Amino acid sequence: YVNADDVFHAYITIPKENNPDINIPLVYVSMIHDGISPEDAERLLVRPMEKELTGIDGLTEMRAVALEGWASVTLEFIAGFDAEQALLDVREKVDLAKSELPEDTEEPRVSEVNFGLFPIVVVTLSGHVPERLLFRMANELEDRIEAIPSVLDVDIVGDREELLEVLVDPARLESYGISGAELLNVVTMNNRLVAAGVIDTGEGRFAIKVPGLLESAEDVFDLPIKVKDDAVVTLGDLSSVRRTFKDRGSYARINGEPAIALEVKKRLGENVIEAVAHVRALIEHDKKRWPEGVKVRFSQDQSVHIRNMLHELQNNVVAAVILVMVVVVAALGLRTAGLVGLAIPGSFLFGILALQIFGLTINMVVLFALILAVGLLVDGAIVVTEYADRKMAEGQPRRAAYALAAKRMAWPITASTATTLAAFLPLLFWPGLVGEFMKFMPITLVMTLTGSLLMALLFVPTLGGLIGRSVAGNAATLKALAVAEKGNVTALGGFTGWYARLLSRLVRTPFRVIGLAVGVLIAVQGYYAFAGQGIELFPKSERNFAKVYVHARGNLSIDEKDVLVREVENQILQVQGIKIAYARVGKTNRGHGKAEDVIGTLNLELYDAAERLPVDTIMDEIRSRTGNMAGIEVELFVDRMGPRTGKNIQIAVLSPSPEALRPTVEKFRAKLDGMAGVTDREDSLPLPGIEWMLDVDRSQAGKFGADVTSVGNVVKLVTNGVKVGEYRPDDAKDEVDIRVRYPLGDRNIDELDQLRVQTVEGLVPISNFVERKARPKVGALQRVDGARMIKIQANTAPGVLPSDKVAEIRTWMETANLDERAFVVFKGEDEEEAKASAFLKKAFVVAVFIMAVILVTQFNSFYHAFLILTAVVMSTVGVVLGLLITGKPFGIIMNGIGVIALAGIVVNNNIVLIDTYTRLKREGMETLEAIVRTGAQRLRPVVLTTVTTVFGLLPMVFQINIDFIQRNVELGASSAQFWAPLATSIAFGLAFATVLTLVVTPCLLAAPAQVA
Repeated sequence: YVNADDVFHAYITIPKENNPDINIPLVYVSMIHDGISPEDAERLLVRPMEKELTGIDGLTEMRAVALEGWASVTLEFIAGFDAEQALLDVREKVDLAKSELPEDTEEPRVSEVNFGLFPIVVVTLSGHVPERLLFRMANELEDRIEAIPSVLDVDIVGDREELLEVLVDPARLESYGISGAELLNVVTMNNRLVAAGVIDTGEGRFAIKVPGLLESAEDVFDLPIKVKDDAVVTLGDLSSVRRTFKDRGSYARINGEPAIALEVKKRLGENVIEAVAHVRALIEHDKKRWPEGVKVRFSQDQSVHIRNMLHELQNNVVAAVILVMVVVVAALGLRTAGLVGLAIPGSFLFGILALQIFGLTINMVVLFALILAVGLLVDGAIVVTEYADRKMAEGQPRRAAYALAAKRMAWPITASTATTLAAFLPLLFWPGLVGEFMKFMPITLVMTLTGSLLMALLFVPTLGGLIGRSVAGNAATLKALAVAEKGNVTALGGFTGWYARLLSRLVRTPFRVIGLAVGVLIAVQGYYAFAGQGIELFPKSERNFAKVYVHARGNLSIDEKDVLVREVENQILQVQGIKIAYARVGKTNRGHGKAEDVIGTLNLELYDAAERLPVDTIMDEIRSRTGNMAGIEVELFVDRMGPRTGKNIQIAVLSPSPEALRPTVEKFRAKLDGMAGVTDREDSLPLPGIEWMLDVDRSQAGKFGADVTSVGNVVKLVTNGVKVGEYRPDDAKDEVDIRVRYPLGDRNIDELDQLRVQTVEGLVPISNFVERKARPKVGALQRVDGARMIKIQANTAPGVLPSDKVAEIRTWMETANLDERAFVVFKGEDEEEAKASAFLKKAFVVAVFIMAVILVTQFNSFYHAFLILTAVVMSTVGVVLGLLITGKPFGIIMNGIGVIALAGIVVNNNIVLIDTYTRLKREGMETLEAIVRTGAQRLRPVVLTTVTTVFGLLPMVFQINIDFIQRNVELGASSAQFWAPLATSIAFGLAFATVLTLVVTPCLLAAPAQVA
């Protein structure tokens, strides 16, 4: 037994989120080798790893990136593949590849990445307090937030790792005759824990240890470096030792104020609203013991957006239910409408409990599926109650009438529900990114429609037998029902009589009607092919979030980058409508798709739509303010609803011959630069800049007793320093690196020429056998499935369809004379469009086939099955007419699903219509009379089921959000913008299909008789 409290509890406790958690297994392997060049990282790190990882089960694509000091391999698996098994397989292969990596390479790290792992809230700490205090507070807060069960991870931006820095004076080293190698060796050898074993004296067994780990800065300061006679030169005599921070790698600001940001990510399947609430509650508790002057802000709070989106869609569900019930009450009367209306909450109950049982979440896709289902859920109940009303009008008692209705309509309703489910079932097997996003729709519809079948055949007849009442109070309706059953239907008055008389004339010349219908089909489809608005993947829908990427080129220091980002930030902060601007400088996710010249990112949170100008207007103002900044390019990205596919146009150029890539990429870049309507162009060619190469003459170095290793170690003193060990002070969260390096004033390019190495001949300048050369800087080297790859990307201007520009590029490629060694692949939106289009075509064919099997089984007639499926094909005219009227492009996802959903809905009325016709024919009625009488009998339920479905979708079609509690009406809500194309497709298509059902289907039934 399940009651309303169970449903309410299920809806309250089930996890809620904005977009579905898209579970496409991505496994990420990262390898760190300090100082290695990109070319060597590709050769020594990436290729051995690729060799072992190739051929893993379920692998669809392997991408690799090689950068200075670092490399990674990202493996993408088939959607739905066992993520745990994928992770296990990758770890096994990585263990095999480790033996082929260089000795100094750190242990490869294998981790799982998921599209759902984006920050759900950003917590920023700022204020006029010491930097070290703010860092410590952020680290403590990180640990406490990560302890929340629903939180997966917290990334800190704007902080710096602690460091014990040994600043060695090169002049003192030279005066004491101590080489850098000696210095490093002493520090390394005196920072070890030596387990010396055990000793057994016969009277006891004792462990022997030689503790030698450094525990404080004083221990480092007192290390003896050189001893002569009784004099000891310590590290303190040669250097200064200080506890400080590593060189700054990033900055973070909130509304222009320096800050430290904590980006909080939730675990997959957890409730975003609850997770953010726990984070806020924890911080509110901790704030009480924070020093004065520390400020905390919350930005990019996804729970706020999810609440708004859920509220919008819940309002649409309520509006749909109200509209449907108004129609049903007007047509069937209050008591019968009450019976029909029970199908809606009953089916929702079934669907929500099923979602919770299967561990799924409530999200925007689920809620729209409920809106779509509202009009469908009452169809079966309407057919049963309408038939029972007709029988009660003939004088049968209500128990007998509802029992007969349930028995008589069981097969037609079951068949119609099965065909509707057949349309949605193939969508469960939709592969890839988009499929993982949209799969919640067929799941929800299958659950709720199954519930509606149970309600129509079990609960409604049972309750109708107890409380049902004839519509005898409406004399005209009573007469119409009685005449439609046994009298002369053409003598009826009103709309039913008009329709019966029209139908009796049309069925006598059926081929004219059929020819006209076919002509309309061809004409409308042909006109749209020439005058349509093109195609798109997902509809554009505004959200309150946007990003600004700041591009700049050159050998820029982190502080120089910060200055440039501040220029952009200062302009953006003057734009009206921006609530929070969260700036990140320097720290980027290496190898995760953004251009190498992105020096900073501004995450913008806008005010609600009612309190600001449209997003496009705000973006235009940002462009105008930042468009003429010298040396800076600003790229804008507006966060839209739906899965993220990156930039609109993405072209990957691959080749096993690297020399073939640059000329090909330059041709594509020139083409994009010359195309109107294309913005934010970028490519992954190496950035202009230089790097210094110290070329060691090995033969000459050998004459001095030097080698490459000794040169490399002494060079590190001028750069990042040499890591000689770690120690863990009591007040530190993690181990603190000990690095030896020269003071800031001695860390410059000129100092490289003055370095000396210790040899058997004493200290020798490295300039004797090392030549310093400047060469073009090599940036990130990218590979896909073992081939070198360079990507060109761009966005399209507002109002310009990416598909049109991709088609223009493809046409240009035919005459572009591209290098045959280069292989071109269109990625991103175009790739997803092609995949989605191919799948939806297959899904439509499979759905039609399953429906055909059901129809043949139901009617035992291939002609009747063909007749119904013909109506399915012709109903697409309504979808095309809707696009022409609204002036919208054809959405591969939304309109494609709309066509498939429409196929499942259209068959319902046709099944009930033909079922009635076959019954009358079995009773011996003449063909044309049976057709006309069938039309008169089924007119009311056909029109009623159509109107309820269309009315349920009207709030989405017109993008209206009605808040019945606050008594507000909002136009153009973001969720409505996203789902409007799908709702419009079904509404227009079903309205047109109703005409087909009432006019063309009867003519198709009459055609064989006319031929005979």
